Order: sequence, then structure tokens, then C-alpha cells
Amino acid sequence: MAQSVDKQEPLAFRFADDGLVPNHPRWPMLFYPGAVQLPDEGDPAAVFEDIFGANGWGDSWRNGIYDFVHYHSRIHEVLGIARGTAEVRFGGDKGKVLEVKAGDVAVLPAGTGHQRLSGSADLLVVGAYPPFGTYDLCRSPEQHAEALRTIPKVGRPDKDPLFGGEGPLLKAWSEG
Repeated sequence: MAQSVDKQEPLAFRFADDGLVPNHPRWPMLFYPGAVQLPDEGDPAAVFEDIFGANGWGDSWRNGIYDFVHYHSRIHEVLGIARGTAEVRFGGDKGKVLEVKAGDVAVLPAGTGHQRLSGSADLLVVGAYPPFGTYDLCRSPEQHAEALRTIPKVGRPDKDPLFGGEGPLLKAWSEG
């Protein structure tokens, strides 16, 4: 699967707390446009599952992206676009809208808001998580104060979900 991944530096986006979505206080969201070369035949989602799994990101799922603003306060998440296109707002209402397409990957540190604004009928996303943390779904103002306490406690993964132990995530998400 390594030959399917285009080695590149990701785009990094930092988002401020908007009162509903805390975002991460130190680490940026990383976006790898067109990072994974998907086969014309076969199962494109399996390519992402294999790459993420080989780099220690598991508990994968296949679906889309919720059409409401939400974030995870106790775990990081990677999203691989296996098929289709979507317009996704990252970082909450004051965040950044990106057009995502098959082959793109977004790595969201805990607290990063995300919401699908529109998408093609064939949209298929593969999500996965590092080997530690607890999945939660936050979307209400009442969850904000607790999220501010839990987000900084979610440790940095040992591996980038695309590039493993030598990936850009390790530098972008420095512990210092």
C-alpha cells in the first residue's frame, strides 16, 4: 500500500475556539490533498483501511461526514475520502471550507470541528483513530467546558496515519 501514498507536506490549518467548537489549542488540522492514489477497479475504502491500519490507526468505519457541526474531545480522527466529493467546513462556524475529493486525507486533532455542507451522492469516507483515546460526539454548548479540560490531555499519536513514524504529523503536533 505504501506505493499508493504520495509523500507530501500537508496543508496545516489552525482554528480558534468559537465558543461552541473548542478546536485544538496547540495542534493544527492537517490536510493532504490527493495523497492516496486509488485504484480504478476494486474497493477504494480498503486502500485507506490498509494504510491507516498499517500505521496504527484502527477502529475504522465507512460512511460519510455528519451534516451538523461536531467534534471529538477525547480522541483524534483521520478521514480518507474514498469516493466522491464534498464541501466540508473544518474548525466550526468561523473555520475553513474545503472541497474534498477521492484521495484526500484530513487528520483532525481532538477538538477540531467538522461538518459536511454538501456532498456527491457517491461520497464514501473512511475514518480511523489512533490506538488510544475514547470516541465521543460533542455538539452542544453544554459540552464545551468539559471539552476544554479533556482535549489537551489527548496525547500525540506515535505515527502519522499515512506515513507512519516518519510522517509530518509528528513534527506538526510536537509535544513541546
